[in-house]
Parts: sequence; structure tokens; C-alpha cells
Amino acid sequence: MLKIVLLGTGNLATHLFKAFSETKTVNVVQVFGRNSAGLTFFEEKVDTTDDPGKLQKADIYVCAVSDDAIELVAQYPPQEDSIVVHCSGAVGLSALPKEIKRGVFYPLQSFTKGSQVDFSQVPVCVEAEKQEVLDILLALGNSISETCIPIDSDQRKALHLAAVFANNFTNHLLHRASVICEEYNLPFSLLKPLIGETINKLDSLSPLEAQTGPARRGDKDTQQEHMKLISDMQGREIYRILSQAIGDTYGN
Repeated sequence: MLKIVLLGTGNLATHLFKAFSETKTVNVVQVFGRNSAGLTFFEEKVDTTDDPGKLQKADIYVCAVSDDAIELVAQYPPQEDSIVVHCSGAVGLSALPKEIKRGVFYPLQSFTKGSQVDFSQVPVCVEAEKQEVLDILLALGNSISETCIPIDSDQRKALHLAAVFANNFTNHLLHRASVICEEYNLPFSLLKPLIGETINKLDSLSPLEAQTGPARRGDKDTQQEHMKLISDMQGREIYRILSQAIGDTYGN
């Protein structure tokens, strides 16, 4: 059984703790948090500490912290034969001490406080310099997910970029759609079936094939009417750039 120490108390650490706790091959022996208040959720479930000097011995130390804290927190585990990993899509292996067994354990998902996640459906991407470390990380990933694959640093950073387009930018566009609905006294819920269909049809079509709308059709009149309805300059510029990009993609 793999012994794990989680370094972090945020959304990702919470979801990882729940996922690992449901397996028969992983034992989370401790959760470390720099802020003792963040340990409240874990205190009755596992040993906790806010003192780096009191970290337990483990097979793997998982740095589930913000990107700018990885380099600092990665210094805390005992410099012995353990593996230290971070969970970032954008941070290189170089953020971890070079003299240790280091790696990356990157769950490709957006984690929000209070939102339930089925970790079995979350792809986990792992990276390591040594095959022995990679094999252990693959076993760890397969213990909680149906999809665990090895990727290199360049692939991971590209995947993170793709995820920003697919998730973060898309969510902001949905926010802008909700603002438009609010301005015109419309319930945003009217759009939810359309949003669901947009995602569902990707099971049978590529995004290139699935594209619809006035920009795809080259319908300039409708685009001009839409521009008149957008109340802020930034919103109009976003609409223009995206419409132009879609038009260029399809030769309109």
C-alpha cells in the first residue's frame, strides 16, 4: 500500500484526499497545511500538522498547492528515498529539488469548492525522470482514475493551455452570456439545454465539424445586429475577434 502525505488543504487537496481514501491501495497518512485553519476539514479523518518538521515518512509527498507555492513546499519533505510530486499543469519539474525522486501528478480537471467530482472520470497525467518513479505514479493514478497516461513537460504545458481555452475561456463566455440575459431580463437557464447539446455532440463530432452560428455561415448582417446589442466595448471586441477567427477557419 502506498503511503501518501498531502501537502496542501485547498480544493485539489480535498478532492484528492477523498479519492485516495476510497481506494484499497493508497493510505493518506497525513495532511500538511501552512495555515492551521485550513486543516479543519481533515482533523477528524487523518493526522494533520502545520509544522514541516513533523511530516511523517511516506512513499509519496503530493504538493497540492498553488503554482507559486510549489517550490517552497517541495523543500519540506525529508530528503530521503521518497517521491515528491506537484500537481500543476504549467510548472516544470525544475520547481522540485533536483536531488530527489521528483515527478508530476496532474489531474486534468477544474476543482471548485463544494462541487462534487467523480475522480474515476478525471484524466490523470504523470511525468517523471526515472522509469521506476513513473511506474509508481501510474499505479497511483490508476488507483483513482480510469485514465492515467504518461506525458512529457511540453505536452503537459500544451495540454494546460488547451484546457484554458476549453474550460476557463469557455466559462468566461458563459458568464458574458449570463450578463446579456440579465440585461434583457431573460433567465440564463434558457441556455442550459443548448450548452448541454454543445458538449454532448462532441461525442460524435469534432469541434471543427460541430461549429454552427452566424460566423460559421458568413452571416454578416446578423453579426452586425448582435454587435449593436452588446453594451460594452470589450464585449464587442471579443465578439468581433471570435467571429473573425471562426470565419477565417471556414473560409468566410
